[in-house]
Amino acid sequence: MKILMIAPEPFFEPRGTPFSEYFRIKAICKLGHAVDLVTYPLGQDKAIDGLRIFRSLKLPFIKSVKTGPSFSKIFLDVFLFFKVLGRLLRNKYDVIHTHEEACIMGAFFNKLTRVPHLYDMHSSLVQQMTNFQFTRSKLVIGFFKWIEKRSLKNAASTIVICKALYDYASTITSHEKLTIIENFVDETPETLDRERVNQTRKEIGSGESENEREKKIILYAGTLEKYQGIPLLIDSMSYLPEEFRMVLIGGKPKQIEEVKAVVEEKGLTDRVLILGKKEPHEIPYYLQSSDVLVSPRVLGTNIPLKIYSYLKSGIPVVATNLYTHTQSINDDIAILVEPEPEKFAAGILEAASGRGKIVSENAGEFCRKNYSYERYLELVAEALEKSQKRH
Repeated sequence: MKILMIAPEPFFEPRGTPFSEYFRIKAICKLGHAVDLVTYPLGQDKAIDGLRIFRSLKLPFIKSVKTGPSFSKIFLDVFLFFKVLGRLLRNKYDVIHTHEEACIMGAFFNKLTRVPHLYDMHSSLVQQMTNFQFTRSKLVIGFFKWIEKRSLKNAASTIVICKALYDYASTITSHEKLTIIENFVDETPETLDRERVNQTRKEIGSGESENEREKKIILYAGTLEKYQGIPLLIDSMSYLPEEFRMVLIGGKPKQIEEVKAVVEEKGLTDRVLILGKKEPHEIPYYLQSSDVLVSPRVLGTNIPLKIYSYLKSGIPVVATNLYTHTQSINDDIAILVEPEPEKFAAGILEAASGRGKIVSENAGEFCRKNYSYERYLELVAEALEKSQKRH
């Protein structure tokens, strides 16, 4: 099949939805299909056999796009729409595959061209308005709720990334159209360079080898958005012994400065290391150099992308016991705690003890059984097949 994919994100950037789009494209192309990707004029090109990238008009006053809804995206989406229209006028496609708010375009172009629409639902557009505090306007939120419902009803096939979205979408459209595809794929090599692991250990203060621990490292890798619960994580340090050090990876410059100010105010400068963004291929080395991996998310219902690489790492995971996590993980494969600083600290202490070894071994076995790449390919093929059916 020839697929027109619409991605209203900077592709590629190392963050949630672009990661998901990248692995979706790789799978589709591996299945023997061709993808024409229409995306923003921002991000790095990725070379994948079967993929062609078409970027919308570059706007000189927009240099970057933050995660979540923004006024910048409104401008970019207008020009993205016309780029998509141009591709449809010049080419024949078997599927229009949309991500996030591009579902609006998918529904429109489906009505115009009758090309089946496959909606890749990474989150609820309505919930994004709340999570990112974009607007409180009942009129705007009501409009997006209507748009989201129309898009779900229009799509011949919809991919949802977690059970929470499945439960929501199934109240609007037929469950036969839905496919749950969790974002469990990554490109972590089977074996890591031991010398580089040791260098990373030295960098973050965990010792130059596994037998030479200086500090016990708590690692967080992800964005620094408010819903991620970074304040909870920082506050938990006050309840932990001096031997624990926290390492934060990710965030934009302004967010990093804000976190640094909080850390300094709490007198934790010597115990919290803020590294900023790292390239995706570097992350596994930091995971392997740590004692505990944490996901302190406090808002939202989508499962954090980081959870999958955490669980595969062999390092114990501590997460808040909210539905954002518990829809996919349980106490057998992670240590789940109340979203309170003292209880989160207690969870970290538990993970650094013998219980941590048990849950990390259980997590590894769980991932081997449920998160294989072969299974991922099967699910992507299933979603594509559904897009060609008359429901």
